[in-house]
Order: sequence, then C-alpha cells, then structure tokens
Amino acid sequence: MNRIASSILGIEMIVVLLAVPVAINLSDIPTTAGWLSAGLVALLCFVGAATVRRGRPGYVIGTAAQVGAVGTGFVIPTMFILGGIFALMWFMLLRLGPEVERRSAERAE
Repeated sequence: MNRIASSILGIEMIVVLLAVPVAINLSDIPTTAGWLSAGLVALLCFVGAATVRRGRPGYVIGTAAQVGAVGTGFVIPTMFILGGIFALMWFMLLRLGPEVERRSAERAE
C-alpha cells in the first residue's frame, strides 16, 4: 500500500506542475497565483510521498495534498477535475488498501 500511495502522490505532483503552464495559457489566471497554489500542492505531494512509508503522518500529508489539489481549482479551474481524479484514487486506496493487504497476508500464511 505504501508503494501505491507514494506512486499516486508522485504522479500527482508531476501532473499538477504540468497543468499550470497549460492553465495559464488557456485561461486568464494570474501567473503568480497559479504557480504558488500548484507549488504548494506539489510540495505537499512530495513530502507525503517521502513520508508515507513512515506511517500515519505521510497519509495525513497525502490527504492534505488531495484537499489542496481540489481547492486549487478555485485558482486553476481545470484542477477541479484533475484534483478530483487524484482525490478519488487516494480515497479508494485508503478505503480498499488495508483489506487488500490483509487478504494478501492471509494468502502468504
């Protein structure tokens, strides 16, 4: 579950940073606001991916990154969709991950 969580956060960080130039060119958003909001979400994703193997704090930071990604939609409207997709994947991981790990451990025994 830790690998999947860090992968989701790592890919999200890349997508968020790549969405900013596109959003700036397509819509009339301030450049500084776009980069600042996306940079904050990318930083949360990076820290979350780095600490997710240490347990609960990494997952809390990852959840904050999901909230931030969806909230960035108020600055960059396309982030409502992209943030929503990543938030859905994150919450499905949190919901189904422990059960999958439990079943995998049962099969290993």
